[in-house]
Amino acid sequence: MYETVQFIHSYWAYLVLFMLLIASFNAIIGFAANKEYSATNFRIALFTLIVSHIQLLIGIVLYFSTPYFSGWAQEGMGGVMKDSVLRLYNVEHPLVMIIAIALITIGYSKHKKKLTSRPKFKMLAIFYGFALVAMLSRIPWTAWFN
Repeated sequence: MYETVQFIHSYWAYLVLFMLLIASFNAIIGFAANKEYSATNFRIALFTLIVSHIQLLIGIVLYFSTPYFSGWAQEGMGGVMKDSVLRLYNVEHPLVMIIAIALITIGYSKHKKKLTSRPKFKMLAIFYGFALVAMLSRIPWTAWFN
């Protein structure tokens, strides 16, 4: 089961990053060019929200089925925090990804409350942009390229 969930989580991450890149740049361009917010912009933001939440659910299943999770019992808190690999997979990656998905959710919710296009794009650009930076900072790149 672990290998299947890890496979899904790893490849779904490409879709999440792709959609977050598209949504972030779409919002930045819309804000900078003073474009009119349209149904397409709404769909891009919504689809990004949906795929990121699906990734979170897959990640939660993976977190509790991964061999790294047993590090908590074997090493304890001090051992996990001293080992950079265990710390990345047990603490840093899950925590930062949850924060990034919270930023996406907050940005999406705040943008819906705005009445005009420019503030909508601004909310999406800020929150989705920070979420993108956070995600890129805690992706285990060595695992991705192996």
